[in-house]
Amino acid sequence: MREYLLLLPIIFIFHDMEEIIGFDWFFKTNSGLFERYPKLNKIYNGLTTATFSAAVYEEFIPFFGISLWAYYFPNKILYAVWFGIFISLTGHFAVHIVLSIYIKRYIPCVITSIICLPISILILDKSVNYLSFDIMTAICIIISVIAMMANMKLAHGLAHFLNRRTAV
Repeated sequence: MREYLLLLPIIFIFHDMEEIIGFDWFFKTNSGLFERYPKLNKIYNGLTTATFSAAVYEEFIPFFGISLWAYYFPNKILYAVWFGIFISLTGHFAVHIVLSIYIKRYIPCVITSIICLPISILILDKSVNYLSFDIMTAICIIISVIAMMANMKLAHGLAHFLNRRTAV
């Protein structure tokens, strides 16, 4: 299991660099998306690359922290939490791919999502062999997935908060 643990933050960084690099360009060249998709407007309109990057950094903390913790203090619960977080990231890739298909255009993150999705599924498949499934493992995985969904909401809130604080 240890050989897979540090792949989580590496894959996250690889994916999110595409998002950060293309963020500003994408929304400047596709401003009409906000009218067609009001939910995108609520989530992303007005954010800067800097505030979006801060949100990405906030999301990175649990990916890196749990991976390191599980690497240096291996145990069943940390492996289950790591597994749940990796499931969340894998689902995140699928959402990006579906969103790109839905809006019928490239979005900055779809290339790395296409690359990372099968790799992540393979890593999950390989690492599931190291988990001894019982009720505690299942609870840890479910809680981790829910926590990562809440963390994504927190990260977006942080980006908007920072955006309001830094607006000139």
